[in-house]
Amino acid sequence: MATTLGKSNSGSAFGRSIPRVEARAKVTGKAEYVHNLRLPGMLYGKVFRSTVAHARIRGIDVSAARALPGVHAVYTAADIMRLVPDPHYGPAFHDQPVLAIDKVRHVGEPVALVLAADPHVAEAAAQMISADYEELPAVFDEIEAMTSKAVVHEVLKPAGTFPDLKHLKGKRDTNIALDFHLRRGDTQKAFAAADHVFEHTFRTQQVLHLPLEPFVTVADPTPNQLVIHTASQSPSFVRIEIARLLGWPENKVRVKVPYLGGGFGAKLYIKLEALVAIAALLAGRPVKISLTMEEQFYQITKHAATLRIKSGVSKDGKILARECEVWWNGGAYADIGPRVTQKSGFTAPGPYDIDHVAIDSYALYTNLPAAGALRGFGIPQLVWAYESHTDMIAKALNIDPLAMRRKNILKEGRPQATGTLMRDAGIEQVLERLAQRMQWEKTFDRGSGKLRRGRGIAIGFKASISPTTSVAIVNVSADGSVMVNCSTVDMGQGSDTAMAQIVAEALGVPVESVTLVHPDTDVTPYDMATLGSRSTFHMGHAVRLAAEDARDKLMKLAQEVGLSAETTSIPDIFRKKYGMQAGNIVGVGSFIPSYAPPDAQGQTDNATPFWMIGATGAEVEVDTETGEFKVARLVNLVDVGRPVNPAIVETQISGATLMQLGFTLTERMDFDAGQVTNASLADYKIPGIRDVPAVMENEAVDMVQQTGPFGAKGVGESGTFGVSPAIASAIDDAVGVRLTSLPLTAEAVYRGLRANAGKPLQD
Repeated sequence: MATTLGKSNSGSAFGRSIPRVEARAKVTGKAEYVHNLRLPGMLYGKVFRSTVAHARIRGIDVSAARALPGVHAVYTAADIMRLVPDPHYGPAFHDQPVLAIDKVRHVGEPVALVLAADPHVAEAAAQMISADYEELPAVFDEIEAMTSKAVVHEVLKPAGTFPDLKHLKGKRDTNIALDFHLRRGDTQKAFAAADHVFEHTFRTQQVLHLPLEPFVTVADPTPNQLVIHTASQSPSFVRIEIARLLGWPENKVRVKVPYLGGGFGAKLYIKLEALVAIAALLAGRPVKISLTMEEQFYQITKHAATLRIKSGVSKDGKILARECEVWWNGGAYADIGPRVTQKSGFTAPGPYDIDHVAIDSYALYTNLPAAGALRGFGIPQLVWAYESHTDMIAKALNIDPLAMRRKNILKEGRPQATGTLMRDAGIEQVLERLAQRMQWEKTFDRGSGKLRRGRGIAIGFKASISPTTSVAIVNVSADGSVMVNCSTVDMGQGSDTAMAQIVAEALGVPVESVTLVHPDTDVTPYDMATLGSRSTFHMGHAVRLAAEDARDKLMKLAQEVGLSAETTSIPDIFRKKYGMQAGNIVGVGSFIPSYAPPDAQGQTDNATPFWMIGATGAEVEVDTETGEFKVARLVNLVDVGRPVNPAIVETQISGATLMQLGFTLTERMDFDAGQVTNASLADYKIPGIRDVPAVMENEAVDMVQQTGPFGAKGVGESGTFGVSPAIASAIDDAVGVRLTSLPLTAEAVYRGLRANAGKPLQD
């Protein structure tokens, strides 16, 4: 522990595969989770939900529920509005009510809440509630939503929360929450000059985040504060939004977040917190709501999308122009969908050097459960489309898929569609390393008999969310140990370990001497949220700057007492100053990357502080008699700059890849008039151990993010990008069946085989 300042006895802390700092607590069952929290006098909440997709509420009968012995209270929107006259929230629009007011907009929408000391009593009472509805026309498809007479929201109130969404207005009397447009060059002129024009349409399905820890929040109305314990990725936002709803100063709301059992974007912004907070204030007692597995299907989902891509191409495969239209199914409430529409939408042409580009990206309301951020923030949907489209062009022109990409790939210093130059983006390096790992130039065994083998590759990229703010505090104690206060949430991605390594590197102390404080808005400073692979870069810079601030103060303190910081241990500096082991040094750091908002044409020279790159190679084996197929091999390459902790990067790539494998092959929310018909793990199929490919290889290519903390940037999403199109291309390579809708199923392959044989199946 007693190291000299800037010289750790254990060597560099950065770039080492040290064990995760929270590992022992988790494997011994001692890690804190909100699900385990019990408070004296706590009430349990159970929600009565809408059974129709779109309707006026004519009446709600709660009399039987209120009469049930053991029920403490039953609340409807009328009760909520006694405390909060306008109980609407949301990060983009204030469009989501705490409980349904006047009408419901999707099946599963919260309509009433029951509180009881016994959760079983609360559940029984919730089942006694009934509602009388006047059903309205509903719209479920994103394309139909563009012109539907069924309008989900008559009035839209922009939240004005984030600088890049302050322009939001929405289009009144339509279902368009945001339409983003980008124009570069002259696509029509380029199409006219092209040797070939290709146009394809692709679709992705609605899927679920499904963290194994469901949504859970506890609110405790103490005499001086409302304390909220919640499974959230964004404690700072929760505090701000709850304070806004209540009309309180922020210091009257305290938000505490222990470990999360997964999040993947589901636990961002406000989810249960508003309902639980207001219920606790109305009841005057602590309230806890924990969703069941089925209820998760109605809380937040991933955007289904329809994507149309049109490309003008020369004879030798050079892409001259690309036109993209993307329709995002945002469900009944916008959540952060408008940000997905804009931030992901501008990458729709793909990681290619195209002079003439036109993009139209639409966030649309429908009468389905709300959609928001999910690992990749819209990028996997886009990569699915543009990489499938690229392979279809290559096949039509008889060009090797790798050669097609090499001819068109964006290179260092070239402008992306927005005009922002690509810097420290290893697109070309990742592609070439993938080619090496796949041994693309060598002969490939294509199988025989009824079993045929094929292979495919895909590459994608993502811009980091910007602008955002991160603040950190580094507290050095007199014995040389260090506490880091930051609001980044460790939800399994290993961020606590990464922050400890960055601080240890900046201070030159052993990683073992660094401890992270769990997010607590009374003691950990502001961070926008844990999302979008931003923590390593944004909060990494903030904790680095805070550590360097503490280091500079320690060096100044050493000079004051006539010691050399380079040759004196940290405890000796404090002892010399105070005559005993006493005192501490506090360093503060904040980080806000520069950003230039796009102009009316979608052009900006500074769209993102860094780019994430991910590529996948897939090998599949297909049974030509049944259409059944298995993924035999997945090779996943990413650019993460310098890995902070290589072992954690490895597991992050694996986790992202396997999650996207589920979205590619088996996962799909099935709806009947807006009702989810497979809302259980018995029917909604996530990958199991037997679904993992026999061979799965992961690698972070040798890169440095010059603007990152010690050369690093995030990794959590990069492994998702290329999985779906690589597998689809491998199936096409094996048996000549090109699928354009997710998920990829044996039935769809079999239908394609029959169609190719001139014997199509009849529905």
